[in-house]
Amino acid sequence: MSKNKPATLPPGTAIGGYHIVRRLSSGGFGVVYLAVGADGGQVAVKEYLPSSLATREVGELLPQVQPEKLSLYRLGLKSFFEEGRSLAQISHPSVVSVLNFFRENETVYMVMNYLEGATLQDFIITSRDQRKQKVFRESTIRSLFDEILRGLRIVHQHKMLHLDIKPANIFITDDNKAVLIDFGAAREVLNKEGNFIRPMYTPGFAAPEMYRRDASMGPWTDIYAIGACIYACMQGFPPNEAPQRLEKDRIGLALSRLRGIYSDNLIEVVEWCMSIDPLSRPQSVFALQKELSREGERRYTKLTVAEKLRLQFDTLVSDTKKNVQNVRDATGIGPTPK
Repeated sequence: MSKNKPATLPPGTAIGGYHIVRRLSSGGFGVVYLAVGADGGQVAVKEYLPSSLATREVGELLPQVQPEKLSLYRLGLKSFFEEGRSLAQISHPSVVSVLNFFRENETVYMVMNYLEGATLQDFIITSRDQRKQKVFRESTIRSLFDEILRGLRIVHQHKMLHLDIKPANIFITDDNKAVLIDFGAAREVLNKEGNFIRPMYTPGFAAPEMYRRDASMGPWTDIYAIGACIYACMQGFPPNEAPQRLEKDRIGLALSRLRGIYSDNLIEVVEWCMSIDPLSRPQSVFALQKELSREGERRYTKLTVAEKLRLQFDTLVSDTKKNVQNVRDATGIGPTPK
C-alpha cells in the first residue's frame, strides 16, 4: 500500500447530494472541501480520512484500510459520526453549525456552514509581524474570548469536549464573529485506543493530561487550551508545551514581562487556566467567564527599573543555559549547566 497521503476527492465529485468544488484544508484525520448543495448554496464538507490508517488512490472514492488497522479505523469512524450527531444538536453563533452528516464510500461526511474570513492564528501572525508592544489590545482579547466561552459553555452542557482548541481552530468571520471549529473527538478516541506515532495533540495548547493515557479529561482540559490561546494573543507565539513545563515551568516568567502592558487580572487568569494541576484550574467555563468579565477590576503593575533588569538577567541566564545544553546535547561535550 502506498505511504503517500490519501488522495482528495476531485472537483465535481458527487456525495450525498453535494458536489465538491475544491479542497479547503486537510490534516491527519480528514479533509475539508468546499461544496455546493442542491439549492446551489455553499457548504463545507469534512470527510473522515485518517492518514495514519487509510490511503486512497487518485480517482478512487473508497478509502483502503489494511486489515490490522480496520478495527481502529471503524472506532474513529463511529466517534466522528457521533460527534456530527452531537454538534447537529447545538445551535450557537460561536460553534460551527453542522447541517448534515451521512455515511457513504465506507466513511463519514460532516456538512457544515461555509465560513468566510480567517483564523485567529492568521490574525496573531499578522499582528505579531507589525512588532507593536501589544499583539492585541486587552479589550479585544476579552471581547473575543467572551464570545468563544459562550459557545464552549454550550458545548460542555451537551456533555462534549472540544479537545483541540487553538488559534487555528478559532475562526473569525468577515462579519467579526468568533467561531469554534474542528472538534477532536475522533482524534482523542484514536489516541486512547491506538499506538500512533503521530501526536494527537497540538504542542503548546494541549493540557498535560492529554499526554497521559490514564488521565481524566474534562472541561478543565479545554480551559487550559483557552488560557494558552489568550497567552498566544498576548505574546504572539504559543507557550511552551506541557512536557517542557513539567521539567521547568517558565510561563510565570514569560507573563511577568507583560505586567504593565496587560492588566494583572488578565495575566492571573491565564496563569489560572494554565495550571499544571487540573484541579487548580477553573473547573467550569462559567467560573472562567465570571473572572474574565471583571473589567472594572483591572489593575496594572508597573515594573521598576530594578525589576526589569532582574527579568532581563533571568532571561539571559535561562537562554544561556539552554544554549549550552543544546551544544552539549549536539556534541556530547561539556558539563550539564546548573
